[in-house]
Amino acid sequence: MVLLNATAPLFSSITLDNIVLIGSILLFVSLLVSKTTRFGIPTLLLFLLVGMLAGQDGPGGIVFNDPKITKFVGAIALSFILFSGGLETRKADIKPIVWQGLTLSTLGVILTAVVVGWFVSWVTGWSLGEGLLIGAIVSSTDAAAVFSILRSRSIGLKGNLKPLLELESGSNDPMAYILTISFTYLLTAQDANWVSLLVIFFKQMILGGVVGYGAGLGMQRILNWVKLEFEGLYSVLLLTMVLLIFSFTDFIGGNAFLAVYLSAYVLGNTDFIHKKSLIKHFDGQAWLMQIIMFITLGLLVVPSQIKPLIGIGLLVSAFLIFIARPLSVFVTLHFFKINIREKLFVSWVGLRGAVPIVLATYPMIAAVDKSNGIFHLVFFISTTSVLIQGTTLPLVARWLKLIVPVTSKKKSVIDLEQAWETKSVYKAIPIASHFNCIGHSIVELKLPPTIIVALVERRNKFFISDGATRLHAGDVIYVMADDAKSIDELTACFKTSSQIK
Repeated sequence: MVLLNATAPLFSSITLDNIVLIGSILLFVSLLVSKTTRFGIPTLLLFLLVGMLAGQDGPGGIVFNDPKITKFVGAIALSFILFSGGLETRKADIKPIVWQGLTLSTLGVILTAVVVGWFVSWVTGWSLGEGLLIGAIVSSTDAAAVFSILRSRSIGLKGNLKPLLELESGSNDPMAYILTISFTYLLTAQDANWVSLLVIFFKQMILGGVVGYGAGLGMQRILNWVKLEFEGLYSVLLLTMVLLIFSFTDFIGGNAFLAVYLSAYVLGNTDFIHKKSLIKHFDGQAWLMQIIMFITLGLLVVPSQIKPLIGIGLLVSAFLIFIARPLSVFVTLHFFKINIREKLFVSWVGLRGAVPIVLATYPMIAAVDKSNGIFHLVFFISTTSVLIQGTTLPLVARWLKLIVPVTSKKKSVIDLEQAWETKSVYKAIPIASHFNCIGHSIVELKLPPTIIVALVERRNKFFISDGATRLHAGDVIYVMADDAKSIDELTACFKTSSQIK
């Protein structure tokens, strides 16, 4: 429920127009304060702070106390954030560290939840089930704040650290979600048992994985098959399919977050029409969703209810940062060739962000005992983690000698649809009337990543090609490639239909 405090100095009454006005003001302020990341302040904290200042204990005076709305907003926002992350996760980047990342995002999450859960139960006197619930909620990491700080400080990471952290942060939310609903179920259902939890676990993972993989392949086919009149409609189509994947997977009892992330990963590693522009669109969409989610979470928090939990919160935060996270990293990565300095850095990059705060609304909705205290404790743990670890990341990276300078790549004047790398060989290829590529779109040619079709000349006119461009007899295409051999193979491919389906 959303109310406006009668003593609020900003607005005296609430209407539909005021809601739109308040929302736009909060978004605008959030965008402005995000510029302070240059001082090392994580963007996440700033967005949360904006929401808290607008809340009932702040000058905004907005009373927002509906965890159901928060859960809904958080779930939709997370689905778009995960989808955007999956789209930008390249198979070639994560291939060397895929098993390390998946181990961290599964066994590492479980180990963190169990260790933190035991500690919370011990220091608070709460039941082990309540402690494990808190451990499950704070078991996932959030790398969004990490890389915003690293980028703002122009800091790069050595080796495969960056893709490892990205893969872990993008794939550990489904496990944390499963653990959270499982322990919530244990605390609320009288007939709950571990057997039923195992059934729920495997059902969630299997259905989420199957739907996600199939949906990724299906989206690629749909995007290349459908012929929409306006390019802008492709982003609407993809947005609709994301919502469909999320809602359908949740409806059949699968893990919707896993399905969304996996479908985006599968789609992002294929060729489809307007790929570059759609990835850019969802990057902006993800930022919008992050801001909305953080502001909403900030509004739900009542700072006065955090004060009694500060002592316990500091203990749990310290245990999570200095013991639980390093323990889970060193145990799960023990059998992989990762040196101690890299393990220490991965341990320090265990930031708890918005996901734990969103997951903390699930016990509130299920009316779990102490759910309000759990929510505010999780909020304090998450913000403390981001504040301590987020602001010291550059310092720790330098101390461990794991940083490399970030070189800025000069952008081409032509923003190519399929351009990922700079090419060194250029050639004009006339399309003869006997070529079997005639009538096919560029995306249907299944060109290797070593080749880019930059321009098309048709009837003495030039235009920039994209995935939807169909080749006509008499066209001259201007291609860029890594080497001359690739262009020769492309010409041979144009003369045969074996590569075109």
